[in-house]
Amino acid sequence: MLINSIGVFCGSSIGAKEIYSEKAAELGRLMAKNNIELVFGGGKVGLMGIIADEVLTNDGQAIGVIPKMLKDREVGHENLSKMHIVENMSDRKNLINDLSDAFIAMPGGFGTLDEVMEVLTYFQLGWSEKPVGFLNVDGFYDKLIMFLDHILEEKFMKFQHRHNVIFSSEPAELIKELQNFVPLAVDEKWINDLKQKKTY
Repeated sequence: MLINSIGVFCGSSIGAKEIYSEKAAELGRLMAKNNIELVFGGGKVGLMGIIADEVLTNDGQAIGVIPKMLKDREVGHENLSKMHIVENMSDRKNLINDLSDAFIAMPGGFGTLDEVMEVLTYFQLGWSEKPVGFLNVDGFYDKLIMFLDHILEEKFMKFQHRHNVIFSSEPAELIKELQNFVPLAVDEKWINDLKQKKTY
């Protein structure tokens, strides 16, 4: 699929390992090289700042979306291609969703998980066809992979929904997988099953 923009969810800190910063910078360079716009939380600190700086340094486009109340706390980036200042976190997520053709979750905390799980839920419900990938730097998301498999085993998730989530440890490979993504089709019978209280 044609991807002109990617919404990247990532930490406002750099984390414990240098490789997180290295892979954020690598992803930023690749996005600029491939003329893919970065859409992100708008901060200039942590992994957010690193990926944005790398996109801009390589003549790419970086679009920030930041709530008023976080503009100072997350230290809003001052040199972006465009900055959207919104009212709250819901508005931030909605606008990032609207502006992005696909999504990548890098290492991060509660905010990162909140943002990526929302777009995954939209995909599961059929409200979105935009692919979602996790940049699994140095095994950061290995335990999440195990947990998703556990959810599948316990029948709170369909096989197709589990395997429509992309994981890769390398930025170039992840971008390629997003571009080549073909979702596993899900029989909409699962909606009727839910109505009959059969939980998946």
